Amino acid sequence: MAGTKTNEVPGTRAVLRHFRMSPYKARQVLDLIRGRDVDRAEEILRSTPREAARVVAKVLGSAVSNARNNDQLDPEDLYVSACFADEGATLKRWRPRARGRATRIRKRTCHITVIVSRLPEDRLERHRARQADRNAAMRARRVSASRRTEEKAPEAVLSAGVEEAPEPSDLTTGGTPTGTELTEGTEPTELEDVDETDETTETDEFTAPDETTEDAEASMTGGDAVSAEAGGSPVAGAGDAKGAGESD
Repeated sequence: MAGTKTNEVPGTRAVLRHFRMSPYKARQVLDLIRGRDVDRAEEILRSTPREAARVVAKVLGSAVSNARNNDQLDPEDLYVSACFADEGATLKRWRPRARGRATRIRKRTCHITVIVSRLPEDRLERHRARQADRNAAMRARRVSASRRTEEKAPEAVLSAGVEEAPEPSDLTTGGTPTGTELTEGTEPTELEDVDETDETTETDEFTAPDETTEDAEASMTGGDAVSAEAGGSPVAGAGDAKGAGESD
């Protein structure tokens, strides 16, 4: 007894015609998703490193869109009921070879068909239970991750170097404020009571001139200093002395 023909398979379909690929290569990818749920089929196609997987994923998305828009079906209740690749037209090309001969090149094409249908009731219940368990597990992971983040937040703030403000008692006693740490090569700073009046007295203190300094200056100037004290000019005195020598 003959089975169901491909054009009689119930469900919503999407067809890609005359795709430039060998049907043998497309069938290797279609065998991976046949009978799978739509979500699982999409995951398999995303992780398959083949050129046909990219094309089949587009055809599957088109079939799901047709089922949602044309037949008003829920995409989460669908599965791949049938998928196949038929051989299309073959393009003939020629390659020159030795001694004037030629070799034929066959560029094959294929027609890719993907059919999606609604899951049976028993399988649909199992699928919904699995989906509920998966959502609950994901929610639990998100909650635990958020709690770990909240617990690590105060530790991250302290490790970032945020210091507490020193208390007034620490400033008055002159000690090191609490919550601060001394690094290697640094000395603790202490606050000392400075009397401003003592500093001004020491800086404004008058120093009397030393007598020995005055005697040394007087000896260096000699007679010029004595004549200057008498009211005469040192230059004039020198001229008088020279004139007196010449007159003698």
